[in-house]
Amino acid sequence: MRRYGPAVLLALTGAAVLRISLFGDLYLRYVQPGLRPYLIVSGAVLVLLAAATALDRRGHEDADQKTDGETDAHGHSHGPAGPRVAWLLTLPALALLLFPPPALGSYSAGREAAQRAARGVGTFPALPSGDPVELTLAEFGSRALYDSERSLTGRTVRLTGFVTHGEDGTWYVTRLLVSCCAADATTGKAEIRGAGAPPVDTWVTVTGGWHPEGELGSDAAWPPVLDATDVRRVEQPANPYEKR
Repeated sequence: MRRYGPAVLLALTGAAVLRISLFGDLYLRYVQPGLRPYLIVSGAVLVLLAAATALDRRGHEDADQKTDGETDAHGHSHGPAGPRVAWLLTLPALALLLFPPPALGSYSAGREAAQRAARGVGTFPALPSGDPVELTLAEFGSRALYDSERSLTGRTVRLTGFVTHGEDGTWYVTRLLVSCCAADATTGKAEIRGAGAPPVDTWVTVTGGWHPEGELGSDAAWPPVLDATDVRRVEQPANPYEKR
């Protein structure tokens, strides 16, 4: 069996990639939707490589039997399939296949200092008519910090994200913003006032009005503040991240 170790590892990894990308939306925990085709192709290639490796091993079975019992100077049996410790590499592949890690949440958001785009104050496109207007955390933060026309004034907005807690009882609706995948995630958030704090990592939709703080573009304006009129618990969306 040990001679088939590389094939097994390739097959497990390929199957795990196909499971999260081809048979559901789990891949959205890790990458943007546009990368799905690349994941499917990668998973299929790994499975094909596993099959080719297994067939190659079987074709050289006689040679493998001769070398399988050879030992190195330290008395460790390696053989053509490599040391037995290499089997440990199957554990991450099995974990991804059977227990896919969850999307990033409050722990990741809390480890990162606020990172805001280096941009000047300016004008933004007009908001859609009708209230409440659905905004991403990135859109709400950008308008609150940099919109010279203060287009959020007097408007009712709706934000969706997970709950993070701050100091002195403050809490935030938070979303991780990604360009490509979870590895490059940064944090967008809004402080919520006028409503009690739900538990950390609870997904909520918050409706309310913008509460201006500080000068536009200044540190005092971050994070933006929303006076809540309604807070509702919701299910985590299929794609937990926002496009940065």
